Amino acid sequence: MTETIQPFRIEIPQADLDYLHDRLAHARWPGELPGAGWTRGMPLAQLTELAEYWRTQYDWRAQEASLNRYPQFITEIDGQPIHFLHVRSDRPGAKPLLITHGFPSSVAEFLRLIEPLVDPAEGQAFHVVAPSLPGYAFSTPLAGAGWTMGRTARAWVELMRRLGYDRYGVHGGDIGAGVSGVVGGLDGAHVIGVHVVTDPLTAANTATFLPGMADRLDPNDPVDKLILDRMDAFRTDGSGYLAIQNSRPQTIGYGLVDSPLLQLAWIAEKVHEWTDLPVDRDQLLTNVSLYWFTGSGASAAHTLYEQAHSHDWGAPPTAPQGFAVFGADETVRRLIPVPAGTHWTEFDRGLHFPALEAPAQLAADLRTFFTPLS
Repeated sequence: MTETIQPFRIEIPQADLDYLHDRLAHARWPGELPGAGWTRGMPLAQLTELAEYWRTQYDWRAQEASLNRYPQFITEIDGQPIHFLHVRSDRPGAKPLLITHGFPSSVAEFLRLIEPLVDPAEGQAFHVVAPSLPGYAFSTPLAGAGWTMGRTARAWVELMRRLGYDRYGVHGGDIGAGVSGVVGGLDGAHVIGVHVVTDPLTAANTATFLPGMADRLDPNDPVDKLILDRMDAFRTDGSGYLAIQNSRPQTIGYGLVDSPLLQLAWIAEKVHEWTDLPVDRDQLLTNVSLYWFTGSGASAAHTLYEQAHSHDWGAPPTAPQGFAVFGADETVRRLIPVPAGTHWTEFDRGLHFPALEAPAQLAADLRTFFTPLS
């Protein structure tokens, strides 16, 4: 293993862009049953329109330049290439903050969050470190099996050590929330706080994987009944994408790497289901494009497989914890009991992707949580 950190710049060859446009122009489209709507997956009309926009109007070069405005680097940790954004603030007292994305996402999720953190109108500023998860985007190729949340967290601890940060905060959502929590447990001597985001759907979906959770809930209690209904809906109607990646990542990987339509639908469907505020279409397509150009749909699926078959969760964090709940209702408190005095902020709107849906509110909550910590 080398500790070398090398500058990185995104430069997708024009031939790759031309190939994408050609594949979209000559796509084979399935039929659609009348009246199905969203009940059987992404409707034909919505995907046709989005694919045509991707082919004819979306400007990858402009988005590539937007990403390249932020300093990027690549290093090797535990045999795995790790790509990351490292954006330092020039504000006095800026605090290092490690932010981790989830699935089906990438560092493109943070494009509207970084500036309010690095250069806020007022209040606490941050030096932002945003890695691409192993197997995602430019943290590829996946060097081998075993990239669980725990192993990723150990890599993040090593990354922050290499960058020379003695005290730092961590933040994440989805997989990033799990990784951030493990970082807090592994590196308690250096982590000042762990901030995560969640929402009612994510909390209920996660509860389906907790042994005995359904038995602990009372169907006669209205809040518990709502949780049980959401858990049942996820098991019967919403978990197919996860089931196939958790069991057959290689098989679904052939389609994700070879078909831009499948990669587009695979992500756009989840963004539709897991948001309740508008998401910028270009930012969505930048995320999809990163998966497509790097062929990381398959390797991301393999890391989901690893997590589903792992018990490598690490110890709970010892640093202060903060929770930002988007689209909040009474179910999340029931599912995530926390000690009195824990930082807990509820937002009426937004769901699974607050950095896409409500970056200003998320940035403000990060400032509120981390300002008093040192």
